[in-house]
Amino acid sequence: MKRSITIQNTDLTDNKLLLEVEQIIEGLIPEGQILVDSDKYSFIYLMEDQEDYTYIILPEQIWVNLKNSFEQKIPVWLRGNDKEIELINFHDELEYVINNIKGNSNYGQEMVTKVESIF
Repeated sequence: MKRSITIQNTDLTDNKLLLEVEQIIEGLIPEGQILVDSDKYSFIYLMEDQEDYTYIILPEQIWVNLKNSFEQKIPVWLRGNDKEIELINFHDELEYVINNIKGNSNYGQEMVTKVESIF
């Protein structure tokens, strides 16, 4: 069964953006791919474990920090209760997804408006 983990908080330091969750993340492997959930106005970073995918939900509330890390090319890390994991290929995927959404009504006008207003 797919598991979803929603980012609770972010911490932008000089050398990395920490996406903080309250779960144990041991065993998760970054897939380097970002999906879009236009119904919930979120991006989803894919990770996998031995059994299935885990969706790391990136809600609209953290998009400003995502933009700042993207513009500064600061690495993005997931911080759980037990460890930190670098999210590989994050900026390339985010750029691809954002460029796909801008002006594309297939994602719904509300999602397009939200993405265009921040990115």
